[in-house]
Amino acid sequence: MSAPGGAGPVLAPMEARLAGDLPVGPGWQYEPKWDGFRAIARRADGGPVSLTSKSGKPLARYFPDVIATLEALDEPDFALDGELVIPIGDHLSFGALQARLHPAASRVARLVREAPAQYVLFDWPFGTDQPLSRRRKLLEDFHRRTGSDMLILSPATDDVEQAHAWLRRSGGALDGVVAKRLDEPYRAGERAMVKVKQLRTADCVVGGYRETAKGEVGSLLLGLYNHEGRLDHVGFTSAFKAAERRALGPMLRPHCGGPGFTGDKPGGPSRWNGGEEKPWIALRPELVVEVIYDQITDGRFRHGTRFHRWRPDKAPGQCDRSQLVRELRPSQFAEILGEASI
Repeated sequence: MSAPGGAGPVLAPMEARLAGDLPVGPGWQYEPKWDGFRAIARRADGGPVSLTSKSGKPLARYFPDVIATLEALDEPDFALDGELVIPIGDHLSFGALQARLHPAASRVARLVREAPAQYVLFDWPFGTDQPLSRRRKLLEDFHRRTGSDMLILSPATDDVEQAHAWLRRSGGALDGVVAKRLDEPYRAGERAMVKVKQLRTADCVVGGYRETAKGEVGSLLLGLYNHEGRLDHVGFTSAFKAAERRALGPMLRPHCGGPGFTGDKPGGPSRWNGGEEKPWIALRPELVVEVIYDQITDGRFRHGTRFHRWRPDKAPGQCDRSQLVRELRPSQFAEILGEASI
């Protein structure tokens, strides 16, 4: 597969394996893990710039502002690994990134005018055989020549205490911390980095559930009260063992018959059900569950959550949106970016 613009085959980004703790000792570099769209930008012989996603799909048509910035550089050859982010109001918005993936060029152009994107650079895979210590130096030199409000250098450190400080701030636009070996080359497509994520918990009201084709409980539908006192649907949890799943039905059915969600409701067509809307069963707002989540987008859990425990000690009315960690604020983003690099 070739990248658009004649930049050669699409370069698969180096991947990370998830770990519970950061590796320690000499020879490690730590970097914030940004929560945006991973993208590889490449240019050869002063030609057009290609911008490809983690899966190798072209992104140029959705981020013409980033392409224009890169093509205006007096740099004929480069390969950059980084993260696309968009500040909206008082936070960095993953939803704004998703909105860019629209088929209408006029819609994309309007979104570009309203909220330009930024490209946070963290690796230089142009010479993939070079160790990270050398690649980082090349990336810093590139940024020194070209850096702007749109092209931003992500910080890096060999201080594990600094890495733990970043980790404590993770969530929102900061997805965690990655660790890379300073003496290793860029291993395209391999899980050669170590990633640590700081997952968070939230107490949610179970406002309903969906059943499997066998009539068992397939997923719990989670709700949080908004500032108007209405219960909004914010996500689901579904990873139950077989025995747990069988026990859920008798537990939930005595609570059936309530209003379910009184604010935002589940709904919309399901891509797994031939485009039909997936039915759900409403419950009275009496059960509270604690779930583990990673990211919030537009006030909802971006991914399915992980069941942690039931909370019979928690009043449903205490389960509101104030628990959720929002996307990183631009001021926090600037603070992290301003911290010392190696």
